Formats: sequence, C-alpha cells, structure tokens
Amino acid sequence: MLVSGIKSRPVYGKLAIRPGPTLHLFVADAEGAQAILDAAKTATVPFLDKAHIIYIPAGAAPKNYGEALKALGPDMFYLGPSLAAALPRLAQTLATAHMGTQIYLAGTEGLIGQAMKVAIEAGVDHLSMQTEHRGSEERRVQCVHCKGITENVRTQPVKCAHCGLTLLVRDHYSRRIAAFQGVCIDAEEPGVVPATEEAFP
Repeated sequence: MLVSGIKSRPVYGKLAIRPGPTLHLFVADAEGAQAILDAAKTATVPFLDKAHIIYIPAGAAPKNYGEALKALGPDMFYLGPSLAAALPRLAQTLATAHMGTQIYLAGTEGLIGQAMKVAIEAGVDHLSMQTEHRGSEERRVQCVHCKGITENVRTQPVKCAHCGLTLLVRDHYSRRIAAFQGVCIDAEEPGVVPATEEAFP
C-alpha cells in the first residue's frame, strides 16, 4: 500500500553508535531491543558509561530482552510497563539533556513515532535522531473526521475506534501527532466499502 513520492512517509535506517560527549539515549520496544544489541556489538566508540536505555517489553517479540540489555552495562536502565508510562520519563530525560545528546529509537512504527514526537516537543530536530524499524507494519491512525487515534491497525480499510467511520488508511504521516491519516472511504457512497484486507502485517 505504500505510494512512492509521499514525502511525509517515514524512512528508517539502521542504528549505529555515534561519537557523543554526553548522553546516548535509547528507546526500544520488544521488537527493537535486538537493534540496540546489534548496534552495541558493532560500536567503534565507547558509549555505555553514558547510555540510558528505556525499554518497553510489551510487543509481539517472543523474547524479553530486558536482561540482555541490562547486561550491556548502561549507566541507566528503565524497564517500562507500557509506552504510555515510559514517555513521561523520556520527556523528563530530554528536559535535562545537554547539547550533543545522541538519540536512538528502535522497534515498531508506533513506538518510534510517539518517542520522536516527545523528542521534537523537547526541541530535538527529527533529522538528528537515528531510527530503525523492527517488527510489524501495524499503523497508528488518526481519523481526520473525529481526530481519534486507532492503534495497531493492520487492515485496509479500518473502522475508526472512536466514531465508527470506515477509513481508508493513507500513506500520509504526521510527525506532529505520530500517526498516519485515515479518511472516510464511503463518504460519497455510504455503505459502499471494499472488502477488508490485511495491509500492514
């Protein structure tokens, strides 16, 4: 369902430890933890004595990587019960961060987008953050009609969890709200809706 040429569509890379005089801040979910472990293996500069890992094990990954991440020996390690619980800690950490802080986000698009939103609100340029997508293609979708957010969207179309409209999930992405846009698919012909298919496995 990806449409080429949509500039707002996120582009992800591969985590690589950069030289940094201050904090190395990592945020990952269960799917993204292995990206941190892989980056640590290939690091060519010391960083763990200045590393802060925020890890949210909730997710579809069959293994909890908490012990492996702690075994790296980061300066600080936080195990969050949920992304919602971890985001205030991220905001607090960024509020006291200094120039040169390196930010690494890994995992599902929902985690990357919401963590990036917090960082942007703290004044960090989105282009300065490293991201690596791991895990499912599930999307976080905002209904443009009621503004409600539907999490973990796998199908096209999808029913809005708030107002019940059937939405076409567009590839247009908003960093401001960390979500893709969903528009009513049967606005002109109510009830005429294509068959639902898994589009974001």
